[in-house]
Amino acid sequence: MIITGLAVGAALGFILQRGRFCITGAFRDLWVSRSWRWFTAFLLAVAVQSVGVAALTGLGAINPEVPRLSVVATVAGSFIFGTGIVLAGGCATGTYYRAGEGLVGSWFALVAYAVTAAASKNGILAGTTEWVKGLWVTELTTLPATIGVPDWAGVVILVGLTAALVHRRVVASRGLGPQVGLPAQRRGLAHLLLERSWNPLVTGALVGAVAILAWPLSWASGREDGLGITTPSSNLVGLVVTGDTEYLDWGVLLVLGILLGSYLAAKASGEFRVRVPSASVIQRSIGGGVLMGVGAAWAGGCSIGNALVQTSLLSWQGWMALTFQVLGVGAAAWATIIRPRQRRRAARAAGSSATTQPAAATVR
Repeated sequence: MIITGLAVGAALGFILQRGRFCITGAFRDLWVSRSWRWFTAFLLAVAVQSVGVAALTGLGAINPEVPRLSVVATVAGSFIFGTGIVLAGGCATGTYYRAGEGLVGSWFALVAYAVTAAASKNGILAGTTEWVKGLWVTELTTLPATIGVPDWAGVVILVGLTAALVHRRVVASRGLGPQVGLPAQRRGLAHLLLERSWNPLVTGALVGAVAILAWPLSWASGREDGLGITTPSSNLVGLVVTGDTEYLDWGVLLVLGILLGSYLAAKASGEFRVRVPSASVIQRSIGGGVLMGVGAAWAGGCSIGNALVQTSLLSWQGWMALTFQVLGVGAAAWATIIRPRQRRRAARAAGSSATTQPAAATVR
């Protein structure tokens, strides 16, 4: 049954690549361009999954375990992870799908992320990870349990808030149609899947649907979890290094499937191209991958395991992780994008002022 992980991963990789769905971009746009366009699509994926998980749990098909909140580990790890994904140029799944479409910088980031996650979870850094996780462990699990309401009430609130954001987005963009693009070269399904630009909300809904599908299929394989990237990446490293097939599970095939699906999507749409960045970009990608691995191991999840999956379970860990991932992205975006942009503008303004002063003096 673990082979279904490959199929789910391939579907997810295809959707991510064709829909250009990257959580890093969604978080970064909140700070850089003050746009909620992709963040709304991300929340839609969370809300769709929350409905599906609630239904599957109610039917007895799954019984997700919600971890107790480890405050220091979640806050520090998520902030570190958030800074890392900006430097790496992609979140956990974003790094996988960009690696699949030929971005060499993402190859380096992906290896650094997986190796560091393995070291932090099971290797030389595992002791530090366990120490951080044990610093402040609470009894908090889910938000509904804390305020004393049923889980379904939390789902209704989440869906309602997300629906309001989606409605606002649809009104602002005048529907769910694609962006204006080049003249069509294909027809029918091939045009829709491989050529036509995908609306972010449609992509977000599809990601949420795949996330729902992952639960029963993963559960049937003996892996009692939904989508996840960090632990499977760590297990993939363990499998490659030791050859121990105990590491091979549904999650490992999931991440391999993401690579496969994104490669097939990029190849079929003509977007696959091996792109080699500068040495400085590669160095930054490696540094970002290291921060991603450490941060995700500390926080108990990445942009998928925490920000997408645990949030759909309405867990404290998930929503706190989401908050501090966004803050980490904001800090890194300020240092690498916003502040340098401000300095360039100030320099141009100073230069322009300097060139106009002599002319003004001559007129006098």
